[in-house]
Amino acid sequence: MKYYLFLDESGDHGLKTIDKSFPIFLLCGILISEENYRLIRADINQIKIEFWNNKNVIFHSRDIRKCNNEFQILFDLDIKKKFYNSINSLVEKPLYHIIAAAINKTEFIKKYGKLENDVYEISLSFILERTVFCLDNLGNCNELEIIIERRGKKEDTKLGEHIQKVRQIGTYYVDAERIQNYGFKPKFSWKNENINGLQLSDLIAYPIARKILNPQGVNLSFDKLKHNIYTKNGKVYGLKKFP
Repeated sequence: MKYYLFLDESGDHGLKTIDKSFPIFLLCGILISEENYRLIRADINQIKIEFWNNKNVIFHSRDIRKCNNEFQILFDLDIKKKFYNSINSLVEKPLYHIIAAAINKTEFIKKYGKLENDVYEISLSFILERTVFCLDNLGNCNELEIIIERRGKKEDTKLGEHIQKVRQIGTYYVDAERIQNYGFKPKFSWKNENINGLQLSDLIAYPIARKILNPQGVNLSFDKLKHNIYTKNGKVYGLKKFP
């Protein structure tokens, strides 16, 4: 069976300037089988048709929260309530696994300094090794395609090289052979290509980031999706916090 890993982020991956109100970078992976992705994609398209009569609307977490662009319809509180109920029903479905990694950039700099290390690549390595753990448990995957939102030619080339390096030498916990069993084929896509899997990852990344920033705060969005975070034998592997 083929699986997809859709990746999107919340927060800035740079270390030069730190937003004190949002000092973390979170990379969110959605691991889903090809069969279940067909179901999720259809559900997302149905929501788009219901509210806009247009499948080409692109869900973007920030635009939704700010009611920007197409999401100005959410200024109508009745529509907003119905829309959020639809999104909650979507993310609650146990059709996918969340595998995310968050880096507190302030603490990272304190411990390691402003190294050349790319926090995006560090987060990705954490996600890739935990994806192998999850796929090993599922036991029915013979191909993994990694779908990543494009950031620019230079950044995409660097990230592709990093994935290739992980395939060749593995990570601290996963050797190269285990990784190569699944192929780990990367594909880069622009946001305007309207990839519903990337949009699901975008919707889920922000609530997880807010939960990490304020663990004790009320976070109803996180509560709707937390059961999909990859867990094995009671241990949460699908949410790595670093350092």
